[in-house]
Amino acid sequence: MSSTPSSPLHLAVALDGTGWHPASWREPQARPRELFTAAHWAGLVAEAERGLLDFVTVEDGLGPQSSHFLDPDERTDQVRGRLDAVLIASRVAPLTRHIGLVPTVIATHTEPFHISKAIATLDYVSNGRAGLRVQITARPNEAAHFGRRTVPRIDAYDSPDALETVTELFDEAADHVEVVRRLWDSWEDDAEIRDAATGRFIDRRKLHHIDFEGRYFKVRGPSITPRPPQGQPIVSALAHDTVPYRLVARAADVGYVTPHGTDEARTIVARIRAEQRDAGREADPLHVFGDLLVFLDEDPAGAAARRERLDELAGQPYTSDAPVFTGTPAQLADLLQEWSGAGLSGFRLRPAVTGHDLPAITRGLVPELQRRGVFRRTYEAATLRGLLGLARPANRYAA
Repeated sequence: MSSTPSSPLHLAVALDGTGWHPASWREPQARPRELFTAAHWAGLVAEAERGLLDFVTVEDGLGPQSSHFLDPDERTDQVRGRLDAVLIASRVAPLTRHIGLVPTVIATHTEPFHISKAIATLDYVSNGRAGLRVQITARPNEAAHFGRRTVPRIDAYDSPDALETVTELFDEAADHVEVVRRLWDSWEDDAEIRDAATGRFIDRRKLHHIDFEGRYFKVRGPSITPRPPQGQPIVSALAHDTVPYRLVARAADVGYVTPHGTDEARTIVARIRAEQRDAGREADPLHVFGDLLVFLDEDPAGAAARRERLDELAGQPYTSDAPVFTGTPAQLADLLQEWSGAGLSGFRLRPAVTGHDLPAITRGLVPELQRRGVFRRTYEAATLRGLLGLARPANRYAA
């Protein structure tokens, strides 16, 4: 295999309700009545931490889930509704000790000042295990929830108008992340003195106005939250093509991509590295993770039968932006090792049915990777940056 003990894999799971298959909530182990409880999410993250995973991401949105990409639907047979991803992460943070917590935030309608202090707070609550997954939305109905702007309707993704709209939304997201990062640096690490004897709590000279002024945002700063324990929590983004690859290259520490084979994985990694060079970030570490939706069982026929049964319940075959893997943990381990040879440093796995496939990852896949010497046997760092091998960055405003 292409990976060796000296190049261990990184693993994350993407949590979305009862699982990524739309009929997952109807499985016996799904317990849909518990979906909107803290205990549901605490249990999932505890299971992921039991498997020594690097981090979990938590999906979010600004409108009800839909079977249509850009429009609402009227379906009543699929899960609709969510809890706030940042608040879920903040709730489970004190119940965990090692695993990274990466909620989704929608840059398109959310102020960067608010996101900056929310993720900084999560980094404090978790003692340095916070990150964010930045996402855009091009849904007109979600823009209508806020009433501050309109998003032009996209009818055909290959049209020039669609490309212009999507490019603008991703450019805005890049500026959003830049503002968030500058606000994290707006307090120097030693800005707080906290000396009760002298009455000095803060050194005002070590708080900085960021004075960001761009096409989309004008933010003076400083933040109201001191610099996070990691200095800069992890920023991540999902990318499917050139425009989002550019966002990953410009703004992220981790990018999630969706190749459907080794050659395509190699090509995507090369494109992101080229965008990274163009952005002047060639020297910055940047992880590229492959996304896979997984049905895992002890035998391949059982996994295939489960997928067919869920498709029948849903009334149609399930399709995904990411490749769908159906098989055993050992077969998945083979695939991950093969794809890691194409330049992917890790993988984000999407459990088709969380109650079934998450334990299959933590109790089946992880021990298999450990036997092969390509996955950790204990948490080796106290922060998410440490788990990913990323140094704590210097503050850009410090003298």
